[in-house]
Amino acid sequence: MASGFQRKTIPAKPPDSLQDGDEIMSMASESKLIEKIEKLRNALHHHNYRYYVLDDPEISDAEYDRMMQELISIEEAHPELVSPDSPTARVGAAPLEKFETISHTLPMLSLENGFADEEIVLFDERIRRFLKTDQTISYTAEPKMDGVAVEVVYENGRIVTASTRGDGVTGEVITANVKTIATLPLLIQTTEASPAPNHLEVRGEVFIGIEEFKLLNQERISNGLSAFANPRNAAAGSLRQLDSKITAGRPLEIFFYGVGYVEGIVFESHWELLQSLEAWGFRINSLIRPRITISDVLSYCRQLSEMRHQLSYDIDGVVIKVDSIPLQQQLGATTRSPRWAIAYKFQAIQETTVLENIEVQVGRTGVLTPVAHLKPVNVAGVTVSRATLHNQDEIEKKDVRIGDTVLVQRAGDVIPEVVKVIVSKRNGSEKKFAMPQACPVCGSAVVRIEGEAATRCINSACLAQLKERIKHFASKGAYDIDGLGDKLVDQLVEKGLVSSFADLFDLDVQTVAALDRMGTKSAENLIDAIESGKQIVFARFLYALGIRHVGEYVAGLLADKFDSLELLVECSAENLMAIEGVGPIVAKSIAGFFKQNENLTVIQRLLDSGVKIKFETQKKTDLLDAKMFVLTGTLQSMTRRQASEMIEAAGGKVSGSVSRNTDYVVAGQSPGSKLAKAQELGVEVIDEAAFIDMMNL
Repeated sequence: MASGFQRKTIPAKPPDSLQDGDEIMSMASESKLIEKIEKLRNALHHHNYRYYVLDDPEISDAEYDRMMQELISIEEAHPELVSPDSPTARVGAAPLEKFETISHTLPMLSLENGFADEEIVLFDERIRRFLKTDQTISYTAEPKMDGVAVEVVYENGRIVTASTRGDGVTGEVITANVKTIATLPLLIQTTEASPAPNHLEVRGEVFIGIEEFKLLNQERISNGLSAFANPRNAAAGSLRQLDSKITAGRPLEIFFYGVGYVEGIVFESHWELLQSLEAWGFRINSLIRPRITISDVLSYCRQLSEMRHQLSYDIDGVVIKVDSIPLQQQLGATTRSPRWAIAYKFQAIQETTVLENIEVQVGRTGVLTPVAHLKPVNVAGVTVSRATLHNQDEIEKKDVRIGDTVLVQRAGDVIPEVVKVIVSKRNGSEKKFAMPQACPVCGSAVVRIEGEAATRCINSACLAQLKERIKHFASKGAYDIDGLGDKLVDQLVEKGLVSSFADLFDLDVQTVAALDRMGTKSAENLIDAIESGKQIVFARFLYALGIRHVGEYVAGLLADKFDSLELLVECSAENLMAIEGVGPIVAKSIAGFFKQNENLTVIQRLLDSGVKIKFETQKKTDLLDAKMFVLTGTLQSMTRRQASEMIEAAGGKVSGSVSRNTDYVVAGQSPGSKLAKAQELGVEVIDEAAFIDMMNL
């Protein structure tokens, strides 16, 4: 699926050749114009289906936009020819005064919830007991989208109404808003093998992807508007706009999961129903698992729970349905929920708690970051007692005060953050926070450069900065020193054993073994890891230096352009800007770094300690032709760092996360969640042997 990206078309002025309706009519008969409009509409409907449902586009986005603009231009010149199911409906309609209501032919019931494996097992036992059978029941399991349920009604293949779930019996009519969703078909796709029913009530979940949600909130904040608390709230608010043109500007998507009343077609199973919906052009979640046993259902629930934070959208559980529709009919429903389905709910990723205090931490570049100390709360199975507040501007935008009740969010490995303040919980005792005027670690003055959100300690000898610089130097993207954890770094700095990362190479086993919680064996392992890091490729060496604005990507660009460290040190900011991907701010930062004697002294000490920088002695090959790789799991014949270097030397690229731009995932032993993400997106997964063969080793 093309999740996360939508083709959004903004109406443009008609081209000169189409500005005057009389001119168009003089060029062709009305029948030919109608024929042209229908041809454009049918083509756009077809390409929407190829793009959003099959994830197999036949034309470029530019060609799609050209066709859409042409159709918009004709319809603007001839409003009498506008059709309610035209692809141009995506841009919205005239504002409403209020929403009408409509009754669902069949109620949109809520689901019973289960929160543990035992409750799902009991659900299966109840099913078999009700049906008076000992036979294994077949289930279809689906990701439970954390979005907004809607029902869309089609007559003779064309959309006629769309409504919210409402109270399950009556919903609000939101047809114009739903039409703006690019992943929803305005016309049902039909073939001889898959004719569409005369009347179809299809049900789906409208949502906003995680990255799109972040961009939406950034835009709102920059425009002085309040941020949405989460993607579900954003989707719900977008669907309830009286002006559908506002809805059209929101990145809404939809997955379909079932039907209400259907005329003329009988389905034998839920999986057959879903396959029919997909054949008709409705987007179905690719992670659905059909016709599995209750044991497999539980395994699937655990798998989805582990990978939920790698998905591009929010899910809050798994919906488990008896697959056989005749059995569903036998089981029936209570007044609240169907007996044949249950929702296995994951632990929440958002909770409310009290912000008890705000502490300021200092990073490796001197940035002061306010951190919230929270009354401990369980969020997604983890006890959270601290959360980032980013900077003073963020605190002021959210009006966060000490003593506030706040909504806290945690997703995967992301640092927990305060999403919003529950203002209604204030009692007047809350206190506003102000950034300190001196560094909380070294006491030096702090400054805020005009145009930046960050407040910085300007003392480069600040111990807090030193600790963070050493941690960065030893990180995976840099020297990758195994065993040099945060607590050990703290000891080394506080005891005066390390005053720069060059001092790491002067450590010996006896000195390290004398530290708290360190023994001879652990010390030997650490010293071995430090020694092995002395052989390092140029890109990692540059990244390890901690030059401001130089991440792994920019470090790679520099390593590609320079055959020696000396040439880079002598390069001016102006010449650095000539490198594609290096802008003026980055260039100035790099040039400035190498002009400081203290930095050059540290670099010389590294070289004197035996550090050997490996430069590319020959140009990269085009063996991999810019293919994007992701590595996961343990490789047997090489380290992941060595594999990354081989890929880059062969003209490929290495990323730390799986996306639709990934060409290959190399899976070693015990692969992590990246493997599941690759399977979700349909990215090709190869094992170590296939990778070695690809590299012609």
